[in-house]
Order: sequence, then structure tokens, then C-alpha cells
Amino acid sequence: MQLYGYFRSSAAFRVRIALNLKQLDYDSAFIHLRRGDQSQPAFLGVNPQGLVPALEIDGQTLIQSLAILEYLDETHPEPPLLPPDAAGRARVRALAQIVACDIHPINNLRVLRYLHRPLGHDQTAIETWYNHWIDSGFRALEGLLAGDKRTGAFCHGDRPGLADIALVPQVVNAERYRLDVHPYPNITRIFATCMKLDAFAAAHPERQPDREE
Repeated sequence: MQLYGYFRSSAAFRVRIALNLKQLDYDSAFIHLRRGDQSQPAFLGVNPQGLVPALEIDGQTLIQSLAILEYLDETHPEPPLLPPDAAGRARVRALAQIVACDIHPINNLRVLRYLHRPLGHDQTAIETWYNHWIDSGFRALEGLLAGDKRTGAFCHGDRPGLADIALVPQVVNAERYRLDVHPYPNITRIFATCMKLDAFAAAHPERQPDREE
């Protein structure tokens, strides 16, 4: 099993967490996004979309982090990343998609570079953009977590799952961009609980071999 990723990629961070939770061994292939490795023919042969993560497993290559997470959950069901009931699974998927589909896509590196280079925005404007969309998504997430009795020690109940895997990398990004996270007490509590677990802590960008000083 080989994971193509970049230490700071939120999406690759998600997959690292899931692999750790399921205690699956894997090799890493480092794709340096800031140097443009993702646009080189060698990696485009792996993933024509030119994005990380990509996971080579069981003779095939999987792309898109949420699809990879659900594949891992279906093929290695313990511990489960989704609850057993349909309503619970819908809730967890929705919480995860707020991050993975609404916050993250408009804040990833290729979008930030487009804001800077063709559109001419400076770093202050880019940071304002970045934190605006995190805040918008986090306010919704906080309301959903606070207003639902199914929220427990984690986003859904008392064991980590798909929603927590999506949430934790986004909180790390918020910290990196110095967003005040105090207005989101449930998010910060769940984040702290997750980071006490080795599966989450070991997946943190600062603990990756390709981490930049």
C-alpha cells in the first residue's frame, strides 16, 4: 500500500488518520505541491487530476480523500468510521462534507495561488479570504454539533469517525492561519480529544518525514 501525499495537505492528512485508526501499514510517496511535483508526468500518470492524496492498494489507485476513506471502511471495517444506522451515517457524512466539500476546496493551494498570481491579491487579502471560509463553515459545524444530542466525545458518539477525520486537519489549518477558534467550543473540545489519540497525533503535518522546517 502506497500513499501519495504532502505533509501539509489536509486531504492527505485525513487518509493518514484513517490508515492509523485501522492500523494499516503503508509506504509514503512525497509529492511536493509547492514545487509542482503534482503537475509532472510521473504523478499525472498516477492521478490525472494532479491532486493528493492517491492511494495505491489492492492493485488499483484510489483518489479523492472521502472516497478513499469509505473504501477503507468497507474493506477494513474495524474500527468503523460510520455509525450503523442510516440517519447517523447521513449526519456524519454531512458534517464531513461541510469541511471537505465547502471549506477546503476554496482554500486549497491552487486556489490561493490563483488569487495571488493572476488576480493580484496580497497575502493579507488571501489570509482574510482563507479565514472567512473557515469561519463560515465552522459556525455551521458548531451549531450542528451543539444542537444535536448525538454529539458525544467526538462529532458523533464516543468514538472517532469520518467527521472527526475531516474536522481535525481543518482545525490545524485554522491554527496555522491564526484564526481565533474560541467561538467554537465543541469543535475545539473534539479537536483536543482527537489529538490525544496516537492515530491523529501521528498523522499531524509536523510529524511527517517531508515536513519543511
